[in-house]
Amino acid sequence: MNIFIGNLPYKIQESELRELFEDYGELTSLKIIIDRETGKSKGFGFAEMPDRESALKAIDDLNAAEIYGRNIVVKEAEERPAPARKPGGFNRNNSGGGYKKA
Repeated sequence: MNIFIGNLPYKIQESELRELFEDYGELTSLKIIIDRETGKSKGFGFAEMPDRESALKAIDDLNAAEIYGRNIVVKEAEERPAPARKPGGFNRNNSGGGYKKA
């Protein structure tokens, strides 16, 4: 089960978050999302647990838990469709390539 973790304190480390979730069972993965430009946490992440019952228990117990003075949000992650890609890539008009006919 994929779990969304939001409102994370910016100073929390993945190792700390991993310990918190491992108390509830096996973790397949855990990732805090990092901003590419600043290299800092975006304040949310995802955990994946193979056992649904363990995941639901973690969600129930950890949602609204206080960590470093912030109440985190823990819930089942929502599946989002991939963004639609637009064909092409050029800004073309239908006037024959931009040339004026004489």
